[in-house]
Amino acid sequence: MGRRPATDITCPRGVAIREFKHERRIQIAFSFRGVQCRELLPPGPITQTAVNYAAGIRAEVARKIADNQFHYADYFPNSPRALQFDVAGKRILLKDKLQTQLETYERQVKNGQLSPSTYEGYAKAINSKRMAYWDTWALASVGPSDLRTWISSLDMTAKFARNLMTPLRSVFEDALNDDLIKFNPFDRIAMSKLLKQTAKSSEYEVEPFTAEERAALIKAARADERPLVQFWFNSGLRPGELIALKWPKVDWINSKARIDLNQVVSVEKGPKTDAGVRDVDLNAEALSALTAQKAASFLLESGHVWLNPRTGQPWTGDAQIRKTLWQPLCLRAGVLYRNPYQARHTFASALLTAGHNPWYVAQQLGHVDVQMVFKIYGKFIPADYQKPKVQLRIVGND
Repeated sequence: MGRRPATDITCPRGVAIREFKHERRIQIAFSFRGVQCRELLPPGPITQTAVNYAAGIRAEVARKIADNQFHYADYFPNSPRALQFDVAGKRILLKDKLQTQLETYERQVKNGQLSPSTYEGYAKAINSKRMAYWDTWALASVGPSDLRTWISSLDMTAKFARNLMTPLRSVFEDALNDDLIKFNPFDRIAMSKLLKQTAKSSEYEVEPFTAEERAALIKAARADERPLVQFWFNSGLRPGELIALKWPKVDWINSKARIDLNQVVSVEKGPKTDAGVRDVDLNAEALSALTAQKAASFLLESGHVWLNPRTGQPWTGDAQIRKTLWQPLCLRAGVLYRNPYQARHTFASALLTAGHNPWYVAQQLGHVDVQMVFKIYGKFIPADYQKPKVQLRIVGND
């Protein structure tokens, strides 16, 4: 016998018969927590009695929803939609899980497991306009194609995109471990390939200050600013390393400065890598700048070398230097503005242009290896250092 035609069966409101390739199923539709839901009932003969039974189930669901007693998983335990709601029937939103993740990061900062600067980056990512895209999405409703669409629309460099996605990835990893989702959508994305296709190239360029520009900046600096500017151009320290430098770390006899601290968001900590701990050679200009700074800070209890001229206190961060010293200084000197990190690039490029060994430059900068020097400052490296190394084979007498 063939199937009974669907036209012979009357479907009440909210009940429908779905036609599939190999079967027909009864489906009921209802609204729960503002979500339009459609659920298939278990397979079975399609009869008027079965349809009427489905209408009864729908009515029961509607009644429990009205009485705030409906638990999705009790009726449809295998439904993907059931994962979108907690046991109290509240919709599990992705934005709520992101805020929970942020609270986890806050606890990690208090326990010393996460640096304040890393937390600040995660907080910016979670509260960003780009992340607000997910505000109305249920956690379990996000699929790989949804992620790909979002990532493709970010219009940012691959590095920034990866940083933005770190908290989001953590949310899905935890959700999978807690059985809130059946799979992690990140696991079904070829991330490197996607970012290569969609991310934009970095606009940041190494633009060292010329000798004329350096001279103009130092000349335009006020007396209480000049030592810092002169020292920075001649030491190549990272902003946080410059801020954290203390007088006991200066070796006057051997003309060196021990770099073993980096200040980020008002917190001093050791470098990320062993290579970051290093002795930086101080040339005559750097030593002259330190000598000029002695009167301002040498006897202070904090031991900090460099102070904010406006407050007489140690600098709180690189943003403070950029806004209150560097930007006004470039304007006074008539020098095209580049961010203060270019002082470090200027130091490195000047050494390389003068013919210093790239391996020595890498050590002075605190790089783990020389690869970063070649990558960032390749155009400043003399050709002799860029030639491939030739291995000599000594052949003995036969």
